[in-house]
Amino acid sequence: MGHFYVKCNSYAYTPQKIGGYIINIYFCLINNKSIMKKIEAIIRKSKFDDVKKALHQIGVNFFSYWDVTGVGNEKEGHVYRGISYSTSDIQRRYLSIVISDDFLETTVNTILDTAYSGNVGDGKIFVSEILEAYRIRTKESGKAGIN
Repeated sequence: MGHFYVKCNSYAYTPQKIGGYIINIYFCLINNKSIMKKIEAIIRKSKFDDVKKALHQIGVNFFSYWDVTGVGNEKEGHVYRGISYSTSDIQRRYLSIVISDDFLETTVNTILDTAYSGNVGDGKIFVSEILEAYRIRTKESGKAGIN
């Protein structure tokens, strides 16, 4: 088992129980917080164009997206012209956005406001920390790598 060393300003320590063993995990924090965040949003396909336009209006000019199928909480099917359709498999659009930490609230609120319909199945938003980002063409890293 190898060791690695990271120079940073402070550490957060969390003991984790994995497979019956207590593992000590140290998280390196830069000025007590990360520099970048990753937003993963699963939204209705019908709301995608509105969300994309709203993101561009606030300055989010690059993100990735995929068509995905998920399983939701709705158990009943719908009947259309005498044919029953299952609604347990839900077609959605998955967005992946990496932004600077100080732009997180604006971006999340834009998605929340634009993707909202008030009905079951509007979607989910997940936020995680990104340790580093690189732009391959220029070899820039950090905030410069995502702007």
